[in-house]
Amino acid sequence: MATDIRLKENLPTLTERIVDTYAEVGGISHLGHCPPPNYETIIAAAEDLKEILYPGYRRRDGLHLGNVTYHVGDLIDRLHDTLTVQIGRAIHHETTRLGPCEKRQAADFESIAQKKAVAFLEELPNLRKILAMDVEAAYQGDPACKSLDEVIFCYPGLEATTVYRLAHLLHELEIPLVPRMMTEWAHVRTGIDIHPGAKIGRYFFIDHGTGVVIGETTEIGDWVKLYQGVTLGALSFDADAEGRIVRGTKRHPTIEDRVVIYANATILGGKTVIGRGSVIGSSVWLTHSVAAGTTVAMESPKLRIRGEEPK
Repeated sequence: MATDIRLKENLPTLTERIVDTYAEVGGISHLGHCPPPNYETIIAAAEDLKEILYPGYRRRDGLHLGNVTYHVGDLIDRLHDTLTVQIGRAIHHETTRLGPCEKRQAADFESIAQKKAVAFLEELPNLRKILAMDVEAAYQGDPACKSLDEVIFCYPGLEATTVYRLAHLLHELEIPLVPRMMTEWAHVRTGIDIHPGAKIGRYFFIDHGTGVVIGETTEIGDWVKLYQGVTLGALSFDADAEGRIVRGTKRHPTIEDRVVIYANATILGGKTVIGRGSVIGSSVWLTHSVAAGTTVAMESPKLRIRGEEPK
């Protein structure tokens, strides 16, 4: 059946109605001459960064000590330029609260962004050492794992942790928007939601991973292991006199060294501290601190199976 050309005659009117909402409905459009960071460009930069962090495992085959310097140098040069532009856009965009774009032209956002981009790239050698510890923690923490290569290729927990650690460096440099864009991209890919503001120690391992949530002010020590579905969240949100959420407070728990938290456990609250060496069992709900070396478990549920003779 042929399309009815008469129905298309209403499309210009529909277009006008949609465009009218851009003025009527605020907060969900960005129109003007101060472009925000470009999502696709940020994600491409994250892929380049992973290529540097895990050479030979990603897009480029045939890397060896004779050609890797050229390859990494090319990536670093490109990342310098890309991050300078995108960080500059992010900082510029953040200042839109201060007034119209034209009034801020005196600020040298590109210069500020370049310094932050270089400071970020300077951290990559140390970051590789930290990620090597995370890979080792995954290998040591999962008896099903046969090699470090398997961790790098196959474990979503390492993928999410890698992107988080990159984003955390940007967050520490007070770069707006870009860190959250990166961690939310990892969230979509892995099902693991780690806020870039969280502070996570060495030898960190998320096993399986889907459904893990780690909030902005969470603090995690060394050799911590989480299973799928774990939530490290806020117990409640303080509000000011006008009912608006108070930001910048410690809302999420502190997990000390060598803690294991099993599947679907929920730990809430900025004053909640899980002591060193503790084990938190599956489906536990905790809103208060526990001392070092504590094991917390739910009481065993009673099963009812139809068709079996009662015992």
